[in-house]
Amino acid sequence: AWYNHLRRLEIDVLQEHIVLQRIVEIREKLPRTGCIKLYKELNNGFLQNLGISMGRDAIFRLVRSNGMLIRSRKRYARTTDSYHRFRIHPDLAQRRHAQTAGEIWVSDITYISTLSGFNYLSLVTDAYSRKIIGHHLSTDLKASGCIKALDKAVNNRIYPTVVLIHHSDSETKYCCDDYVSRLKQEHILISMTQTGSPYDNAIAERVNGILKMELNLYEVFKSYKQTGKAVESAVERYNNIRLHANCDYQTPENVHKKDYVNKYQ
Repeated sequence: AWYNHLRRLEIDVLQEHIVLQRIVEIREKLPRTGCIKLYKELNNGFLQNLGISMGRDAIFRLVRSNGMLIRSRKRYARTTDSYHRFRIHPDLAQRRHAQTAGEIWVSDITYISTLSGFNYLSLVTDAYSRKIIGHHLSTDLKASGCIKALDKAVNNRIYPTVVLIHHSDSETKYCCDDYVSRLKQEHILISMTQTGSPYDNAIAERVNGILKMELNLYEVFKSYKQTGKAVESAVERYNNIRLHANCDYQTPENVHKKDYVNKYQ
């Protein structure tokens, strides 16, 4: 009995070591992956293939005992410039949930710190799949950066028959003639927030937070070039590696492709 007990302890230690190594590998790509997503990732075939049974609580205890719990970071406030001469279009989205990919796009800008000041990351995200379908990094806050992100999203559009709503806040960049004209050129319906509440563009705000808090865009970068490399890496990991709770713990890329296959093939 004593031998069996020691043998069991040896097996437990070995299994914990294997799981811990896998957690380290996951965290190398997604440094701020929490315990729930670690549990989902580990139970996506990894533990089963090794014949290891480990529940969510056991994984939490393993992470905690090794000093690997994630601490929350301070969230920084942002301001919206809604005082301008341009028309603020009505809110067509009304906080509703998209039922299919390509139905609602949400756009926003997030600031990234560098040693010489700020860079500005314009993002266009599919509200259904949560996939970032267009992005552009600029050194200024001109509308041209937002338009370049929009152009990338348009080029990546694979649902041309779906009526599309573009939702954003009412900042000058999104209300100006150049941006609005580009949307109208593509026959995209225009929707804008009517208040300063972050809940009116919650998905876009959430994407900003994930990129900064989980994918390390909160750092102060040395140059525009270094920032650009970090942005490309963050977007790639966000779309193709990070599991999203709102996507039933799948990646945005997987959800986006699945929706297309189910509806059009």
